Amino acid sequence: MLELWSPATRHGLWRRLWLALAESERELGVDIPDEAIRQMRGHLDDIDFGAVASYEKRFRHDVMAHVHAFGDMAPAAKPFIHLGATSAFVTDNADLILMRSGLDILRGRLLDVLRSLATFAEKWRDRPTLGYTHLQPAQLTTVGKRATLWMQDLVLDLADLDYRRRTLPFRGVKGTTGTQASFLEIFDGDHEKVRRLDRIVTEKMSFSAPLPVTGQTYTRKLDAFVLGVVAGIAASAAKFSSDVRMLQSFGEIEEPFESEQVGSSAMAYKRNPMRAERISSLARFVNSLESNANQTHSVQYFERTLDDSANRRLVIPEMFLATDAILLLMANIARGLEVHPAVIERRIAAELPFMATEELIVRAVRAGGDRQVAHETIRKHSQAASRAMKDGVANNDLLDRLAADKSFGVRLKDMEGALKPERFVGRAPQQVDEFLRDVLTPIFAGDTAHSERVEELKV
Repeated sequence: MLELWSPATRHGLWRRLWLALAESERELGVDIPDEAIRQMRGHLDDIDFGAVASYEKRFRHDVMAHVHAFGDMAPAAKPFIHLGATSAFVTDNADLILMRSGLDILRGRLLDVLRSLATFAEKWRDRPTLGYTHLQPAQLTTVGKRATLWMQDLVLDLADLDYRRRTLPFRGVKGTTGTQASFLEIFDGDHEKVRRLDRIVTEKMSFSAPLPVTGQTYTRKLDAFVLGVVAGIAASAAKFSSDVRMLQSFGEIEEPFESEQVGSSAMAYKRNPMRAERISSLARFVNSLESNANQTHSVQYFERTLDDSANRRLVIPEMFLATDAILLLMANIARGLEVHPAVIERRIAAELPFMATEELIVRAVRAGGDRQVAHETIRKHSQAASRAMKDGVANNDLLDRLAADKSFGVRLKDMEGALKPERFVGRAPQQVDEFLRDVLTPIFAGDTAHSERVEELKV
């Protein structure tokens, strides 16, 4: 991702765009010598950034600085470089190419995360754990089922990414205010040649279609669309990281921790979820920038204003770079998540008697009791047992309290059979199996470019 957003890649794309324009104009009859094309093609990546800086200091115009620097290296092409074009021909079309490539990189990262989480979910598909609603203990789920919730978000992000990637248009060859007037002049009023020029350059740059109409720039709504996808990925990762941070606080699940890793400079015992915290931090940064794209689009008066330029040069690369880092961190955590079943079981034991109360009412009725009386008895003893634990009692003694209450009428051993955790997870294990089979397997099967990527975190 760093290489993608580097000056060398960006300005190498500018030269490829100028080459595609010159080749296409030549194919349509403009008298551009073979040597001009040959020289352009021979100097696509050997950019003299020192010369560019000197020209830009003189001209105060980055595109013209690169036009002259390219012309110095390809003198036969100098009269034809940028012929008929406006600056947005290279800047905007290059940005679309960069964003499309950026989405491709993020797609690969998403698949890496999904593979690691799928392995984790399969391993822990039937391990009961406390579920939470309102951040309070609720009915049980399984460790693997919770991982499918993280994956479901990423699958939705992947579908959004694929749609935007597939439908992203090219700006194309539109001229100064989008009217193609300069190209109509070049081709002596031949409208069909101008239309063909637009299509040919678009195809040379591997886009399926150009925007039908533009001003000087492509509509900045496209930036909002693409960055919405990027921000959505960051938000999904932030949700994952928040869950991991809380689970680590509970002691149930922890992110990876190396043998010599230091959790705190002062508190030597500390094991902090610094990777998950970094995801949260970066995701907050990414999502703070998302609205910027729509704000920029909303003030592009008429055919364009220039107040988008400096802004976009910061926002677009930073969102891609930060989200790339987020997914690297997420993959690292997903590959090394540590589950602590003993802690999970203790936490279940503290809450499970409360969750079994509906079945306990049924058992009381079967033993000849009154449903309403049983309900009131359970309500009273549940609150007392809960208060006792808050006041320091180690274990949940609800069943003991109920067994000692003659109005309830159910023996302790008859109640204990209701407290098997696996009886309270519903279809969670089967949902894991179905999600992996029906949702993820087709996605992985379509990833023909998969490689076993394992990125090392620098810090």
